[in-house]
Formats: sequence, C-alpha cells, structure tokens
Amino acid sequence: MMKLGFNQATCMENSTLEQDIQLAESCGYDVIELRLDMLANYLKQHDISELADFFASSRLKPHGYNSLEDITFCDPESWREKRAQLAFACDAAAAIGGDCLVVVPTIQAGLARTQDEVIKDSVKRLRELSDYAGEHGMRLAFEPIGSANCCVRSLPLAMEIVDAVDRSNVGVVVDAFNLFLFDQWRDPTILRKVPTEKIYVYHIDDADDLPVDKLDHCHRLFPGNGIIPLAEISRQLQAIGYTGPCSLELFNPGYWRMAARDVFEIGASKTKPFLGVDA
Repeated sequence: MMKLGFNQATCMENSTLEQDIQLAESCGYDVIELRLDMLANYLKQHDISELADFFASSRLKPHGYNSLEDITFCDPESWREKRAQLAFACDAAAAIGGDCLVVVPTIQAGLARTQDEVIKDSVKRLRELSDYAGEHGMRLAFEPIGSANCCVRSLPLAMEIVDAVDRSNVGVVVDAFNLFLFDQWRDPTILRKVPTEKIYVYHIDDADDLPVDKLDHCHRLFPGNGIIPLAEISRQLQAIGYTGPCSLELFNPGYWRMAARDVFEIGASKTKPFLGVDA
C-alpha cells in the first residue's frame, strides 16, 4: 500500500504552509511535500523550530521538498543559486525531517542540444548536487517533465541518466501527468524496468480529455476525473513493490479558487482508491 501524500502545489494559491500542514493532518494524509518557496515565506514570520515541534507530535511527516528547477545547462551564477537552494533544503531537512528533494531538468524553448549533450550535462550536474546532498542525508529525485520544451521528457531517458550518475542517493520521480504528456502511457509496464528503490516519489494527477498538444499543467485534475490510466499505473507500481508516497500534485487554477479544505478532502477521497489496486 502506498502512502497518501500531498504536494503543496495543489493549493499554492489558496493556502499557506501553516494551513496546509493542519489540513493534511486533519484529512488523514501520511506525508507532505513542502515547496521551497512556501517554506521560505513561512520562515519570514516563523522559526523552523515551530515546524519541527509540529511534525514531532503529528502523524503527518514531511517526505521532502519541491523543487530545484532547471538544473541543466546552467551558467555559473544560476548554478550558485541552485547550490544555495540545495543547502536551504538540506538545512530544513536537518531541522524538521524529510530526505527527498525533487530536481528538474531545464525547460527552455529553443534549447538546441543533442541527447548526448543532455545526458552528459545532466549526469555532471546530478553528481555535483548528490555529493553535497549525500553529506546531509538527502536524496535527489530527478523528474522527467513531459512538456515539449523540456530536455528530459521520458522515464527511460531519466533512468539512463540516473544509471549513469550511479549514486545511491539519486533516483526518479514518476509523475502520471508528465509521462502522459510524453507518450500517453502507451505501455505502463515500463515501470517494471525501474528498480523499485529508485522511485523516490509518485506524483498522482489526472488530465483533461484534450489533444496532447493543447494539454498543459493547468489541466491537471483530481485522480479519476480524467483520462490517464491511473488504475493500471497503480497496478504496475504495486507489482514492483512500491510502497512510497502517492502524492497529489495539481496546478489547476480552478482548484486554487476553491476553499483549501475542500481541495484537501476531495483530494484524499479521490487518491485513496489508487493507493493499492488489485492486480
């Protein structure tokens, strides 16, 4: 059985970190993925010890942090910024828990790079990040993004990069919507080719019934409300013994206009059927 998780992107425009952790606790979520920007905003008025106290007495636990973005083909200044964000996440984890940071390849229109160049730079960047992360007990979850302008769009390419990195603290994110954007989940059994221990988090999200070239992240839906074969994805994850977070990650502006409690409650009820699907 997978763990019921909540990614803060789902209510990023209609809630706060303080409210998110309270709602996640009351709605029965097991883990939460904290957004680095929302954590930074929280710390403008709160001390990290307040979060530590909350999680110490709560059944809800932090799984990790989202996200370190555009990590490939960085200039020196932007790379320093990425390193600073990594340090921020590691410091937070040391104080409150959570050992997984989602890292995202670069999304840029007109990025004229060959696949060999993408693999080489991704491996270089992930190894450098993993050195620091490893010293602080942090895992890095590399997330292929299905959008047309991302340099790493598919799960096989992400795994080729992770295999080449060859570090025990570097794995992948399986995001149902992102991988639907890439090839519409033509073959969900592809998940059986990924070592279970290398899947650090599963992002669950459904999609509007639109042509793929019209789909964008604003069209993410509650699980079961769209056309992604989530039951089959869950069966494949169950078949390889995955029991990590099944984390609701939506960027739908319509949900941002709802009461946050309603989103949390509906999200929990819609996600629970996919935590363990009979084979």
